Amino acid sequence: MSKGAYTYEPGNITEYGKDRMRFELGDTMVEGLADTTALTDEEIQAAIDAYPNKWKRAKLMLLESLCRRFAYEVNTKTGPLSLDMNGRAKLWKEDYDKLKKEVQAESVSVPRFGNGVDGPPYFHTGMHENKRVWNG
Repeated sequence: MSKGAYTYEPGNITEYGKDRMRFELGDTMVEGLADTTALTDEEIQAAIDAYPNKWKRAKLMLLESLCRRFAYEVNTKTGPLSLDMNGRAKLWKEDYDKLKKEVQAESVSVPRFGNGVDGPPYFHTGMHENKRVWNG
């Protein structure tokens, strides 16, 4: 199995790319490689490539991956030492839920007014008027 790359250049966060995604996810401690970083450069780039021009969807894909990956981690306590292992997962889950609602709200489509694909609108002005009664 090949090892992924773990890089982060803070000067590049103004551009939509790998570094900005790392910044937004809070996954910037790349010095420890896989021990301190949750995502590889290749995983981030794959999400960006999967949703070109849809930044929030790519971010949502990565957040879902992180939630699944870290969901199994449990808190541990040994004597006076306690490790909150699922703290990061909870933060990412909250971010995921918030972003999912936002993306769903943006993707709601409103039908256009006027003639639709199947013809004119079903309801129209005067549809309940009884013309036989009016014409006597």
